[in-house]
Amino acid sequence: MTKNPLSERILAEHRPVLFRYALLQMRDAELADDAVQETLLSAWQSSASFAGKAGLRTWLIGILKHKIADHWRRSTNDVPFSDINQFDAEDTDMDEDAFFMSNGHWNSGPSTWNDPEAAFKQQEFWAVYEVCQNNLPPKMAKVFMLRELVGLEADEICQEIGLSEANYWVVMHRARLRLRECLEIRWFHSQKQEK
Repeated sequence: MTKNPLSERILAEHRPVLFRYALLQMRDAELADDAVQETLLSAWQSSASFAGKAGLRTWLIGILKHKIADHWRRSTNDVPFSDINQFDAEDTDMDEDAFFMSNGHWNSGPSTWNDPEAAFKQQEFWAVYEVCQNNLPPKMAKVFMLRELVGLEADEICQEIGLSEANYWVVMHRARLRLRECLEIRWFHSQKQEK
């Protein structure tokens, strides 16, 4: 009998990173923990197929992405997804015209971000980001997460959720606007005031 090349200790070393990644996407510690457990079990069972062409962490995150995508696919069956008019009702508090001029260009552009790389690395930023992401309407957040965090392509998301391609782009546009607005207010504006 062949010995498994990936020991439990080696896999366990990657658990905290995998958990943070899953938690950011799933917003539920129990679901994130389940996804990580399934990932580590799959990695253990299929360790012979790990060729080492990619780093171990990259391979594990790839498996985790599939587990998260499977979770979202299963959960979309539980929540009926209607047409884009539902997003219109949820977006009445946001004035998109305030961001754009009549020619379609940005009205004022984003505020100056003093050092975006340093801000990106700060743990506080991720806490604010998570609050902003949690404030998205649930169905909009699901579309955004499937694209930006899980990495599914637009056509896969449209097929999974039952959106037309035009509706998908509208949802993504609105999600990005909301996240930008929230981060401007809760993070970048407060960082300016501290200085």
